[in-house]
Amino acid sequence: MRNTVEIDTLMNAVRYAAQNSPFYQKIYSEKNVDMDRLQTFEDFEELPFSDKHELRDAYPLGLQAVPDDEVIRIHSSSGTTGNPVIIPYTREDVENWAIMFARCYELAGITKLDRVQITPGYGLWTAGIGFQAGCERLGAMAIPIGPGNTEKQLQMMIDLQSTVLCATSSYALLIAEEVQKRGLRDKINLKRGVIGSERWGDLMRQRITDELQIELFDIYGLTEMYGPGIGIDCEKHEGIHYWNDFFYFEIIDPVTGEVLPEGETGELVITSLKKAAAPLIRYRTHDLTRIIPHPCSCGREYPMIDRIIGRTDDMIKVKGVNIYPGQIEDTLKCVDGLSSEYQVVIEHMDGKDNMTLRVETRREADKIKVSEEIQLIFKQKVGIRIQCECLNLGDLPRSEKKSKRVFDYRDK
Repeated sequence: MRNTVEIDTLMNAVRYAAQNSPFYQKIYSEKNVDMDRLQTFEDFEELPFSDKHELRDAYPLGLQAVPDDEVIRIHSSSGTTGNPVIIPYTREDVENWAIMFARCYELAGITKLDRVQITPGYGLWTAGIGFQAGCERLGAMAIPIGPGNTEKQLQMMIDLQSTVLCATSSYALLIAEEVQKRGLRDKINLKRGVIGSERWGDLMRQRITDELQIELFDIYGLTEMYGPGIGIDCEKHEGIHYWNDFFYFEIIDPVTGEVLPEGETGELVITSLKKAAAPLIRYRTHDLTRIIPHPCSCGREYPMIDRIIGRTDDMIKVKGVNIYPGQIEDTLKCVDGLSSEYQVVIEHMDGKDNMTLRVETRREADKIKVSEEIQLIFKQKVGIRIQCECLNLGDLPRSEKKSKRVFDYRDK
C-alpha cells in the first residue's frame, strides 16, 4: 500500500542501508545501483531483493550496520538448514520492538490487569523475550515460563490465574487437550490466546477456542525483522494489522518477482524503515499472503495483510501437482468428525510417487466413510489421488514447539 508510506521515508531507509550496511553496499555495488537516481516507488521496485540464503552467507555479523559499541544484543534463526542468520540489535531497535509488541497486546484487548503466561522459548530465538518485553512495556504481569513442562504450565495457569496464553498453535493445542482431559476448565481463568510462530488452520483454531473457551489472536513476525510482534489481528479478526510506520510491505509473484496489485495473493516482501543494527531492504519472507485493499471495520488506520496461507518453500510436488499445507487444511475442514491434526507421508514406490494423508477421527466417526470422503474431496480440490489413513484422536504426536507435518521419504 504505497499511500501508507511516504516515498521520502522509504528512500531514507534505502540510503541508510546503502551507506552503513556492508551487506547492502556489496549487493548494490554488484548490481550497479545508482542511489542518486532513486526518486519514485517504481525506482524502488527496481532494487534487488535480499533473501535468507544471502543472509546466511553474511554469517556471523556481516549484516551489522553500526559500530560494535552500539550493539546490545543478538538473536538468530535456528540454522537447521545452514548457517544461522545472526541479527544484531541496538538499544533503539530493542525499544522499537517492545513498542510494536505492546501495540499487539493492546489490539488483542490486553491491559495492565492481565497476567500473561509466556510459553515460547528464550535465548537466541526471538520469541520468548519479545513476548516478555512487550508485556512489560504495556505494564501487564509477565509469567515467563518458557517452553515445555506442561505440568508446571498448568499449575501456574491455575495458581496464578493467568488470563492470557502466548504460545505456538501446536503447544496451545496440547495445553487445550490437557485442560480438557484433566477437567481443569473451571479452574483456569484464560480469556485470550496470542498465537504465532507457525501457520495454523481453521480446524486447529476452532479446537483451541472451544476447549479453552478463549479468543485467539494471530500474531506475525520473523527473526530477521525484530521477531514476533510486527503485526496481529484485532478484535474484528478481518486480517493482520501491520505497523506501517516501521515497515513497508509488498506482495510479489514468487516466480517472476513482479509486484502484484493490492488484493492479489503472492509472496510477502518487507523493507524495514527504522532498523539500525541490521536494516533489510526488499527482504523476501517466502510467506504467502495478500495485502487487504480496504480498511478494517475496527476503524484503525494500520493496513492489513491476510492470514499466512503457507510458504513458498513449504510447497511439495507430488505427481506433478504443487501442494501447499493450506490446501490440505482446506480439505480437512470440509469433512466432519476430524481433529485438526494430520501428517503427510510421501514415498516413491514402484516407479511412482505415493502420498498418504494421516488424520485423526473422533470416536463416533466412521473411519471408512471418512477416508473415502477425504480421498474424493482431495481429488476434487487438489487434483491427485491419495491414500488416507484414519487414526484415533490423540494418536498423532503433539509438539511443545512447532509441529512437523510433512515427511518426504523420496530420494532427493
